[in-house]
Amino acid sequence: MTLTVASWNVNSIKARLPNVLDWLREAAPDVVCLQEIKTVDEGFPREEIEALGYNVETHGQKTYNGVAILSKFPIEEALPRLPGDDDDDQARYLEAVISAESGPVRVASIYLPNGNPAPGPKYDYKLAWMERLRRHAQKLLAFEEPLILAGDYNCIPRDSDCWDPAVWADDALALPDTRAAFRALKWLGFTEAFEQVDGRGHQYTFYDYQAGRWQKGHGIRIDHLLCSPQAADRLEGVEIHTKTRGKEKASDHIPIVGSFAL
Repeated sequence: MTLTVASWNVNSIKARLPNVLDWLREAAPDVVCLQEIKTVDEGFPREEIEALGYNVETHGQKTYNGVAILSKFPIEEALPRLPGDDDDDQARYLEAVISAESGPVRVASIYLPNGNPAPGPKYDYKLAWMERLRRHAQKLLAFEEPLILAGDYNCIPRDSDCWDPAVWADDALALPDTRAAFRALKWLGFTEAFEQVDGRGHQYTFYDYQAGRWQKGHGIRIDHLLCSPQAADRLEGVEIHTKTRGKEKASDHIPIVGSFAL
């Protein structure tokens, strides 16, 4: 079977619900990792999404952050919160095992901190969060199972992943320490899905609302699917569903979808 796993920062599930439902009907991915749902668990539009055949798990937060996992297959072992800091109350991580027909697949929906302004406490939090993610991901790799860490990483991995490197040079998303932390995560044994099957520069997953960025084609690529060896070996393709960005009341992010021969 082919399993499709998507990641999409929806920038408020309530504000984007019509677009999200339209995309779910049209693209029909098997598993969807959502970020920035911006609602508590009780406020998530569960019924509307379940009506399309999805099981739903959420880790919400009022007004800010929040992540969710939607799956056409049963969801097991849902784990909210990234381990490693009991004082961190920001809803940025949700992990679950998907009981697919071909066997279990572990996925995580990740909303990594932005980190701006940098330097400063927000950037320190970003780097500390990335290190926590690296430590946890290393433990997950020991299970030797298909694992996909999907999300908004708020990291521009290469200069060619943004419209103008000079504009982003001092931004937390492109600073050397951010890129180094992202590489350290990959070097555990993860494959970045888009890089493996495509790798072209200037293929963007985010266009800011300001300064006509979408209309000018001024984007960045910050939404990624990191795959364990067991998932990477089965990776068949990756698509960035760019047309969602052109819709009325669109999210500033674009879904990225990986296809796996499981």
